[in-house]
Amino acid sequence: MNQISGGVCAAKGFTAAGVHCGVKAGSSPDKNDLALILSEKECAAAATYTMNRVKAAPLYVTMDHLENGVAWGVVANSGNANACCPQSHENAEAMSASAAAATGREPGDFVVASTGVIGQTINISAIQAGLPQAAAALSADGSDAAAHAIMTTDTVKKEIAVSLTIGGKEVRLGAIAKGSGMIHPNMGTMLAFVTTDCAITHEMLSDALHEVVARTFNRVTVDGDTSTNDMCVVLANGMAGNSLIEWKDQDYETFLAALEEVCRHLSRAIAGDGEGASKLVTCKMHGARSEESAERLAKAVVGSSLVKAAMFGADANWGRVLCAMGYSKAPFRPEHVDVSFCSQAGSILVCKQGDGVDFDEDKAKTILTEKEVIIDVDLHEGDESAECWGCDLTYDYVKINGDYRT
Repeated sequence: MNQISGGVCAAKGFTAAGVHCGVKAGSSPDKNDLALILSEKECAAAATYTMNRVKAAPLYVTMDHLENGVAWGVVANSGNANACCPQSHENAEAMSASAAAATGREPGDFVVASTGVIGQTINISAIQAGLPQAAAALSADGSDAAAHAIMTTDTVKKEIAVSLTIGGKEVRLGAIAKGSGMIHPNMGTMLAFVTTDCAITHEMLSDALHEVVARTFNRVTVDGDTSTNDMCVVLANGMAGNSLIEWKDQDYETFLAALEEVCRHLSRAIAGDGEGASKLVTCKMHGARSEESAERLAKAVVGSSLVKAAMFGADANWGRVLCAMGYSKAPFRPEHVDVSFCSQAGSILVCKQGDGVDFDEDKAKTILTEKEVIIDVDLHEGDESAECWGCDLTYDYVKINGDYRT
Protein backbone atom coordinates (compact mmCIF):
# COMPACT_ATOMS: atom_id res chain seq x y z
CA MET A 1 0.00 0.00 0.00
CA ASN A 2 1.44 3.38 -1.03
CA GLN A 3 0.28 6.86 -0.14
CA ILE A 4 -0.37 8.94 -3.26
CA SER A 5 -1.70 12.39 -4.14
CA GLY A 6 -5.14 13.28 -5.45
CA GLY A 7 -7.47 12.98 -2.46
CA VAL A 8 -11.03 12.10 -3.52
CA CYS A 9 -9.99 12.38 -7.17
CA ALA A 10 -7.20 9.79 -6.92
CA ALA A 11 -9.56 6.93 -7.78
CA LYS A 12 -10.53 6.51 -11.44
CA GLY A 13 -13.66 8.30 -12.57
CA PHE A 14 -14.00 10.84 -9.75
CA THR A 15 -13.90 14.61 -10.08
CA ALA A 16 -14.43 17.28 -7.44
CA ALA A 17 -14.75 21.03 -6.98
CA GLY A 18 -14.97 23.63 -4.26
CA VAL A 19 -16.26 27.18 -4.70
CA HIS A 20 -17.38 30.18 -2.66
CA CYS A 21 -21.09 30.92 -2.84
CA GLY A 22 -21.68 32.92 0.37
CA VAL A 23 -23.57 30.47 2.59
CA LYS A 24 -22.63 32.50 5.67
CA ALA A 25 -23.29 36.23 5.57
CA GLY A 26 -20.10 38.25 5.58
CA SER A 27 -17.85 35.28 4.83
CA SER A 28 -14.66 35.93 2.91
CA PRO A 29 -14.89 35.43 -0.85
CA ASP A 30 -11.58 33.60 -0.53
CA LYS A 31 -13.19 30.88 1.62
CA ASN A 32 -14.73 28.01 -0.36
CA ASP A 33 -18.01 26.90 1.22
CA LEU A 34 -19.60 24.60 -1.35
CA ALA A 35 -18.14 21.23 -2.39
CA LEU A 36 -19.19 18.85 -5.15
CA ILE A 37 -17.88 15.33 -5.82
CA LEU A 38 -19.05 13.31 -8.84
CA SER A 39 -18.36 9.86 -10.30
CA GLU A 40 -18.46 8.94 -13.99
CA LYS A 41 -20.31 5.76 -13.08
CA GLU A 42 -22.88 4.67 -10.52
CA CYS A 43 -21.30 3.78 -7.18
CA ALA A 44 -22.01 1.27 -4.48
CA ALA A 45 -22.53 3.51 -1.45
CA ALA A 46 -22.40 3.07 2.31
CA ALA A 47 -22.60 5.50 5.20
CA THR A 48 -22.52 5.90 8.95
CA TYR A 49 -24.31 8.68 10.79
CA THR A 50 -24.28 10.47 14.12
CA MET A 51 -25.72 8.69 17.16
CA ASN A 52 -27.02 12.03 18.42
CA ARG A 53 -30.81 11.85 18.80
CA VAL A 54 -30.97 15.31 17.22
CA LYS A 55 -29.98 14.85 13.58
CA ALA A 56 -29.63 17.49 10.89
CA ALA A 57 -31.94 17.32 7.87
CA PRO A 58 -29.16 16.42 5.37
CA LEU A 59 -28.64 13.13 7.22
CA TYR A 60 -32.28 12.12 6.82
CA VAL A 61 -32.21 13.08 3.15
CA THR A 62 -29.01 11.10 2.62
CA MET A 63 -30.43 8.08 4.45
CA ASP A 64 -33.39 8.18 2.08
CA HIS A 65 -31.21 8.58 -1.02
CA LEU A 66 -28.93 5.68 -0.02
CA GLU A 67 -31.73 3.21 0.70
CA ASN A 68 -31.02 1.57 -2.65
CA GLY A 69 -27.30 1.29 -1.83
CA VAL A 70 -26.10 3.44 -4.73
CA ALA A 71 -25.09 7.06 -5.41
CA TRP A 72 -23.25 9.16 -7.97
CA GLY A 73 -21.89 12.03 -5.91
CA VAL A 74 -21.80 14.31 -2.89
CA VAL A 75 -22.92 17.91 -2.39
CA ALA A 76 -21.78 19.56 0.83
CA ASN A 77 -21.58 23.02 2.32
CA SER A 78 -19.90 24.69 5.27
CA GLY A 79 -21.10 27.82 7.07
CA ASN A 80 -24.46 26.43 8.17
CA ALA A 81 -25.47 23.03 9.59
CA ASN A 82 -29.05 23.17 8.25
CA ALA A 83 -30.11 21.66 11.58
CA CYS A 84 -32.97 22.56 13.95
CA CYS A 85 -34.24 25.36 11.75
CA PRO A 86 -37.27 26.14 9.55
CA GLN A 87 -37.43 24.51 6.10
CA SER A 88 -34.37 22.37 6.86
CA HIS A 89 -35.63 19.22 5.12
CA GLU A 90 -36.95 21.10 2.12
CA ASN A 91 -33.63 22.95 1.80
CA ALA A 92 -31.62 19.74 2.01
CA GLU A 93 -33.76 18.29 -0.77
CA ALA A 94 -33.29 21.51 -2.73
CA MET A 95 -29.50 21.09 -2.47
CA SER A 96 -29.64 17.66 -4.10
CA ALA A 97 -32.11 18.85 -6.72
CA SER A 98 -29.81 21.74 -7.66
CA ALA A 99 -26.78 19.45 -7.75
CA ALA A 100 -28.72 17.11 -10.04
CA ALA A 101 -29.78 19.93 -12.35
CA ALA A 102 -26.20 21.21 -12.58
CA THR A 103 -24.74 17.78 -13.40
CA GLY A 104 -27.47 16.07 -15.41
CA ARG A 105 -28.16 13.51 -12.69
CA GLU A 106 -31.20 12.82 -10.48
CA PRO A 107 -31.70 14.32 -6.96
CA GLY A 108 -31.62 10.86 -5.39
CA ASP A 109 -28.13 10.29 -6.82
CA PHE A 110 -26.55 12.63 -4.27
CA VAL A 111 -25.36 12.43 -0.70
CA VAL A 112 -26.19 15.74 1.00
CA ALA A 113 -24.10 17.12 3.88
CA SER A 114 -23.86 20.39 5.78
CA THR A 115 -21.69 21.73 8.59
CA GLY A 116 -21.63 24.97 10.55
CA VAL A 117 -23.93 26.86 12.89
CA ILE A 118 -26.98 24.98 14.25
CA GLY A 119 -30.40 26.63 14.45
CA GLN A 120 -30.14 29.17 11.65
CA THR A 121 -31.98 28.80 8.34
CA ILE A 122 -29.54 28.02 5.55
CA ASN A 123 -29.06 30.44 2.65
CA ILE A 124 -30.32 27.97 0.07
CA SER A 125 -30.46 30.56 -2.71
CA ALA A 126 -26.69 31.07 -2.42
CA ILE A 127 -26.13 27.31 -2.74
CA GLN A 128 -28.50 27.05 -5.70
CA ALA A 129 -26.68 29.89 -7.41
CA GLY A 130 -23.28 28.37 -6.66
CA LEU A 131 -23.90 24.81 -7.84
CA PRO A 132 -23.66 25.51 -11.60
CA GLN A 133 -20.31 27.16 -10.90
CA ALA A 134 -19.23 24.14 -8.87
CA ALA A 135 -20.33 21.74 -11.60
CA ALA A 136 -18.40 23.73 -14.20
CA ALA A 137 -15.30 23.57 -11.99
CA LEU A 138 -15.37 19.77 -11.55
CA SER A 139 -11.94 18.35 -12.35
CA ALA A 140 -9.51 15.57 -11.50
CA ASP A 141 -7.53 18.19 -9.56
CA GLY A 142 -10.48 19.39 -7.51
CA SER A 143 -9.94 17.52 -4.24
CA ASP A 144 -7.97 20.34 -2.60
CA ALA A 145 -10.71 22.90 -3.33
CA ALA A 146 -13.40 20.51 -2.08
CA ALA A 147 -11.43 19.76 1.09
CA HIS A 148 -11.16 23.47 1.87
CA ALA A 149 -14.85 24.00 1.11
CA ILE A 150 -16.01 21.73 3.96
CA MET A 151 -13.71 23.30 6.58
CA THR A 152 -15.19 25.37 9.41
CA THR A 153 -12.88 25.98 12.39
CA ASP A 154 -10.35 23.55 10.92
CA THR A 155 -6.90 25.08 10.56
CA VAL A 156 -5.65 22.53 8.02
CA LYS A 157 -7.35 20.42 5.35
CA LYS A 158 -7.72 16.67 5.95
CA GLU A 159 -6.96 14.69 2.80
CA ILE A 160 -5.35 11.37 1.87
CA ALA A 161 -5.16 8.84 -0.94
CA VAL A 162 -3.61 5.38 -1.19
CA SER A 163 -2.89 2.85 -3.93
CA LEU A 164 -2.80 -0.93 -3.58
CA THR A 165 -3.27 -4.10 -5.60
CA ILE A 166 -6.38 -6.27 -5.42
CA GLY A 167 -6.77 -9.25 -7.73
CA GLY A 168 -3.88 -8.09 -9.89
CA LYS A 169 -5.45 -4.65 -10.46
CA GLU A 170 -4.40 -1.29 -9.06
CA VAL A 171 -7.09 0.00 -6.70
CA ARG A 172 -7.14 3.49 -5.25
CA LEU A 173 -8.90 5.03 -2.28
CA GLY A 174 -9.05 8.76 -1.57
CA ALA A 175 -10.71 10.86 1.10
CA ILE A 176 -11.32 14.30 2.52
CA ALA A 177 -12.71 15.12 5.95
CA LYS A 178 -13.44 18.04 8.20
CA GLY A 179 -13.52 18.18 11.96
CA SER A 180 -12.04 20.34 14.69
CA GLY A 181 -14.65 20.98 17.37
CA MET A 182 -17.82 19.21 18.53
CA ILE A 183 -15.93 15.96 18.02
CA HIS A 184 -17.04 12.86 19.92
CA PRO A 185 -18.45 10.96 16.96
CA ASN A 186 -19.94 7.59 17.99
CA MET A 187 -20.25 6.84 14.26
CA GLY A 188 -17.80 8.36 11.84
CA THR A 189 -16.60 11.90 12.02
CA MET A 190 -17.93 15.37 11.47
CA LEU A 191 -17.85 14.94 7.70
CA ALA A 192 -15.78 12.34 5.82
CA PHE A 193 -16.09 11.43 2.16
CA VAL A 194 -14.18 8.42 0.83
CA THR A 195 -14.01 7.47 -2.85
CA THR A 196 -12.63 4.31 -4.41
CA ASP A 197 -12.52 2.64 -7.81
CA CYS A 198 -12.67 -0.80 -6.19
CA ALA A 199 -15.38 -3.16 -7.45
CA ILE A 200 -17.25 -4.18 -4.30
CA THR A 201 -20.88 -4.80 -3.43
CA HIS A 202 -22.89 -2.41 -1.29
CA GLU A 203 -23.19 -5.09 1.40
CA MET A 204 -19.44 -5.69 1.62
CA LEU A 205 -18.73 -1.97 1.47
CA SER A 206 -21.16 -1.29 4.32
CA ASP A 207 -19.69 -4.07 6.46
CA ALA A 208 -16.17 -2.76 5.85
CA LEU A 209 -17.11 0.82 6.69
CA HIS A 210 -18.87 -0.08 9.94
CA GLU A 211 -15.98 -2.29 11.01
CA VAL A 212 -13.40 0.39 10.28
CA VAL A 213 -15.37 3.27 11.83
CA ALA A 214 -15.48 1.40 15.14
CA ARG A 215 -11.68 1.27 15.22
CA THR A 216 -10.91 4.74 13.90
CA PHE A 217 -13.39 7.63 13.97
CA ASN A 218 -15.16 6.27 17.04
CA ARG A 219 -11.87 6.42 18.92
CA VAL A 220 -11.48 10.17 18.51
CA THR A 221 -12.64 12.75 21.01
CA VAL A 222 -11.85 16.46 21.06
CA ASP A 223 -14.45 17.88 23.43
CA GLY A 224 -17.01 15.18 24.24
CA ASP A 225 -19.72 16.75 22.07
CA THR A 226 -21.33 14.49 19.46
CA SER A 227 -22.45 16.65 16.53
CA THR A 228 -25.90 16.65 14.92
CA ASN A 229 -24.30 16.43 11.47
CA ASP A 230 -21.73 13.62 11.70
CA MET A 231 -21.53 11.58 8.53
CA CYS A 232 -19.02 9.27 6.87
CA VAL A 233 -19.74 8.11 3.32
CA VAL A 234 -17.88 5.73 0.98
CA LEU A 235 -18.53 5.61 -2.78
CA ALA A 236 -17.12 2.75 -4.90
CA ASN A 237 -17.53 2.94 -8.70
CA GLY A 238 -15.73 -0.30 -9.65
CA MET A 239 -13.62 1.31 -12.38
CA ALA A 240 -10.40 -0.36 -11.18
CA GLY A 241 -11.60 -3.50 -12.94
CA ASN A 242 -10.85 -5.95 -10.13
CA SER A 243 -13.08 -8.97 -9.66
CA LEU A 244 -16.17 -7.89 -7.73
CA ILE A 245 -15.74 -8.34 -3.99
CA GLU A 246 -18.87 -10.21 -2.93
CA TRP A 247 -17.52 -12.23 0.00
CA LYS A 248 -15.24 -11.70 2.97
CA ASP A 249 -12.29 -13.30 1.24
CA GLN A 250 -8.66 -12.18 0.95
CA ASP A 251 -9.56 -9.37 -1.46
CA TYR A 252 -12.07 -8.07 1.09
CA GLU A 253 -9.42 -8.16 3.84
CA THR A 254 -7.00 -6.24 1.62
CA PHE A 255 -9.61 -3.59 0.90
CA LEU A 256 -10.56 -3.45 4.59
CA ALA A 257 -6.94 -2.77 5.57
CA ALA A 258 -6.70 0.07 3.05
CA LEU A 259 -9.96 1.65 4.21
CA GLU A 260 -8.75 1.44 7.81
CA GLU A 261 -5.47 3.12 6.91
CA VAL A 262 -7.33 5.99 5.23
CA CYS A 263 -9.76 6.46 8.13
CA ARG A 264 -7.03 6.15 10.76
CA HIS A 265 -5.05 8.90 9.03
CA LEU A 266 -8.09 11.18 9.00
CA SER A 267 -8.91 10.36 12.63
CA ARG A 268 -5.45 11.39 13.80
CA ALA A 269 -5.60 14.53 11.66
CA ILE A 270 -8.92 15.53 13.21
CA ALA A 271 -7.70 14.92 16.75
CA GLY A 272 -4.49 16.86 16.15
CA ASP A 273 -6.44 19.80 14.72
CA GLY A 274 -8.90 20.03 17.62
CA GLU A 275 -10.12 23.55 18.22
CA GLY A 276 -7.32 25.53 19.84
CA ALA A 277 -5.17 22.40 20.19
CA SER A 278 -1.41 22.60 20.36
CA LYS A 279 -0.73 18.86 20.34
CA LEU A 280 -2.11 15.45 19.40
CA VAL A 281 -2.60 13.21 22.44
CA THR A 282 -2.69 9.44 21.86
CA CYS A 283 -3.57 6.92 24.55
CA LYS A 284 -2.29 3.39 23.91
CA MET A 285 -4.04 0.96 26.22
CA HIS A 286 -2.66 -2.58 26.19
CA GLY A 287 -2.64 -5.68 28.34
CA ALA A 288 -6.45 -5.50 28.57
CA ARG A 289 -9.01 -8.30 29.03
CA SER A 290 -10.92 -7.22 25.92
CA GLU A 291 -10.59 -4.73 23.08
CA GLU A 292 -13.87 -3.12 24.17
CA SER A 293 -12.60 -2.40 27.68
CA ALA A 294 -9.26 -1.15 26.31
CA GLU A 295 -11.11 1.26 24.02
CA ARG A 296 -13.36 2.52 26.79
CA LEU A 297 -10.40 3.10 29.10
CA ALA A 298 -8.31 4.84 26.46
CA LYS A 299 -11.16 7.07 25.31
CA ALA A 300 -11.84 8.12 28.91
CA VAL A 301 -8.21 9.18 29.24
CA VAL A 302 -8.03 11.30 26.07
CA GLY A 303 -11.50 12.71 26.79
CA SER A 304 -10.70 13.88 30.31
CA SER A 305 -10.64 17.67 30.58
CA LEU A 306 -8.10 17.42 33.40
CA VAL A 307 -5.79 15.13 31.41
CA LYS A 308 -6.14 17.44 28.40
CA ALA A 309 -5.31 20.48 30.53
CA ALA A 310 -2.26 18.70 31.97
CA MET A 311 -1.07 17.89 28.45
CA PHE A 312 -1.42 21.57 27.52
CA GLY A 313 0.73 22.53 30.49
CA ALA A 314 3.21 19.67 29.89
CA ASP A 315 2.49 18.58 33.44
CA ALA A 316 3.17 14.89 34.14
CA ASN A 317 0.08 14.59 36.34
CA TRP A 318 -0.37 10.84 35.85
CA GLY A 319 -2.96 10.63 38.66
CA ARG A 320 -5.49 12.18 36.30
CA VAL A 321 -4.93 9.26 33.92
CA LEU A 322 -5.85 6.69 36.58
CA CYS A 323 -8.76 8.85 37.70
CA ALA A 324 -10.23 8.93 34.18
CA MET A 325 -9.78 5.19 33.83
CA GLY A 326 -11.58 4.71 37.13
CA TYR A 327 -14.79 6.39 36.01
CA SER A 328 -14.79 4.79 32.53
CA LYS A 329 -16.92 1.88 33.87
CA ALA A 330 -14.52 -0.56 32.21
CA PRO A 331 -13.14 -3.35 34.43
CA PHE A 332 -9.46 -3.25 35.38
CA ARG A 333 -7.24 -3.64 38.45
CA PRO A 334 -5.64 -0.33 39.43
CA GLU A 335 -2.92 -2.11 41.40
CA HIS A 336 -1.58 -3.67 38.17
CA VAL A 337 -1.40 -0.50 36.06
CA ASP A 338 1.81 0.99 34.65
CA VAL A 339 1.76 4.45 33.02
CA SER A 340 4.44 6.03 30.85
CA PHE A 341 4.56 9.30 28.92
CA CYS A 342 6.25 9.11 25.52
CA SER A 343 7.11 11.34 22.55
CA GLN A 344 9.95 11.94 20.12
CA ALA A 345 11.88 13.32 23.08
CA GLY A 346 11.87 9.96 24.86
CA SER A 347 9.84 7.91 27.34
CA ILE A 348 9.42 8.04 31.09
CA LEU A 349 7.67 5.71 33.54
CA VAL A 350 5.57 7.70 36.02
CA CYS A 351 3.40 4.99 37.62
CA LYS A 352 4.10 1.33 38.35
CA GLN A 353 1.54 -1.14 39.67
CA GLY A 354 -0.84 1.70 40.50
CA ASP A 355 1.64 3.73 42.53
CA GLY A 356 3.79 6.73 41.73
CA VAL A 357 7.51 6.30 41.14
CA ASP A 358 10.35 8.78 41.34
CA PHE A 359 10.97 10.36 37.96
CA ASP A 360 12.79 13.31 36.46
CA GLU A 361 10.23 16.14 36.24
CA ASP A 362 12.37 18.11 33.79
CA LYS A 363 12.65 15.12 31.45
CA ALA A 364 8.91 14.52 31.73
CA LYS A 365 8.19 18.14 30.81
CA THR A 366 10.50 17.92 27.81
CA ILE A 367 8.67 14.79 26.64
CA LEU A 368 5.25 16.39 27.08
CA THR A 369 6.23 19.57 25.22
CA GLU A 370 6.34 17.76 21.85
CA LYS A 371 3.60 18.13 19.21
CA GLU A 372 2.51 14.50 19.65
CA VAL A 373 2.36 12.89 23.08
CA ILE A 374 1.58 9.25 23.85
CA ILE A 375 0.07 8.12 27.14
CA ASP A 376 1.11 4.47 27.30
CA VAL A 377 -0.83 2.32 29.75
CA ASP A 378 -0.17 -1.36 30.48
CA LEU A 379 -2.95 -3.11 32.40
CA HIS A 380 -1.09 -6.43 32.75
CA GLU A 381 -4.36 -8.36 32.56
CA GLY A 382 -4.64 -9.77 29.03
CA ASP A 383 -3.61 -9.57 25.39
CA GLU A 384 -6.07 -7.01 23.99
CA SER A 385 -5.32 -3.39 23.15
CA ALA A 386 -6.80 -0.20 21.68
CA GLU A 387 -5.56 3.22 20.66
CA CYS A 388 -7.60 6.44 20.97
CA TRP A 389 -6.81 9.99 19.93
CA GLY A 390 -7.54 13.42 21.35
CA CYS A 391 -5.80 16.73 21.94
CA ASP A 392 -4.89 19.13 24.70
CA LEU A 393 -7.28 21.74 26.10
CA THR A 394 -6.06 25.28 25.56
CA TYR A 395 -7.33 28.80 26.24
CA ASP A 396 -8.16 29.13 22.55
CA TYR A 397 -10.84 26.43 22.70
CA VAL A 398 -13.02 28.71 24.84
CA LYS A 399 -12.20 31.74 22.68
CA ILE A 400 -13.22 29.90 19.50
CA ASN A 401 -16.48 28.60 20.93
CA GLY A 402 -17.45 31.62 23.01
CA ASP A 403 -18.68 33.58 20.00
CA TYR A 404 -18.95 30.90 17.29
CA ARG A 405 -22.54 31.79 16.40
CA THR A 406 -22.13 35.57 16.37
